[in-house]
Amino acid sequence: MARLQILELPEGAGDDRPPFVLVIDEVPHDNPVYERFVEDLELTNHLAARVGARAVLVFEDTIDIPANDTTAFAPSAVALNLGKHEVQGYLAAVAKAQAEAIDDLRGERR
Repeated sequence: MARLQILELPEGAGDDRPPFVLVIDEVPHDNPVYERFVEDLELTNHLAARVGARAVLVFEDTIDIPANDTTAFAPSAVALNLGKHEVQGYLAAVAKAQAEAIDDLRGERR
């Protein structure tokens, strides 16, 4: 399933907000999202302008951005005292949120 990440860029003197690049990874090349972004540069630029990003990058492979690594801050299931079904429910909710974000990018949700 595709992931959305933000890569923060160094601020310039005239920047009101920190500049960033939207990174979409783990998108198979036969996925419509990948095809639309790679084949249609205008779409990519339009999305970047809409979200305030400097650019949108789409990759088939996993792109790890060290600044986005939150594993040190994520509590473990043991620390939260969660059972197997609660963890599965949490992971299902995360997957649903990611799918909705991808649908928004594809323009399928209104």
